[in-house]
Amino acid sequence: MKEYLAHHYLFIKSVHIIFVISWMAALFYQPRLYVYHAAATPGSELYATLCIMEKRLTRIIMTPAMLLTFVSGILLLMVPGILVSPMGWIHAKLSLVMILAGYHGILIRWMKLFQSEKNKHSQRFYRLINEIAPLLMIFVVFLVVMKPF
Repeated sequence: MKEYLAHHYLFIKSVHIIFVISWMAALFYQPRLYVYHAAATPGSELYATLCIMEKRLTRIIMTPAMLLTFVSGILLLMVPGILVSPMGWIHAKLSLVMILAGYHGILIRWMKLFQSEKNKHSQRFYRLINEIAPLLMIFVVFLVVMKPF
């Protein structure tokens, strides 16, 4: 298995990058939809349309991309020679990825609150929340590229 992974390392890495980009795009867009949703009148056509858009984004792109990011990332970690000293950066990266996964879960919870017309947050709140994923992504990219520790 390890020889197979080593032979296909660049393919796995490419797949990982593709799904990371897809997941990040969805994490950037979902809270933006919430900004508009918070301003929409419950029961209106716009409100219903936003519910459909959020649900489809979550089910068709966001969650599958996250899962495939995790699967491809785990495969990359299994490639011989990938985990070498010093490895502090990978622990930091994985911690940030787990925070992103928690953020993903919170976005789903807020989506369900919108669907049941029980949203309690303002447009301003969602505008601020929209900055979390980009900031975490920046830190992850620097950790992966620079491997500072």
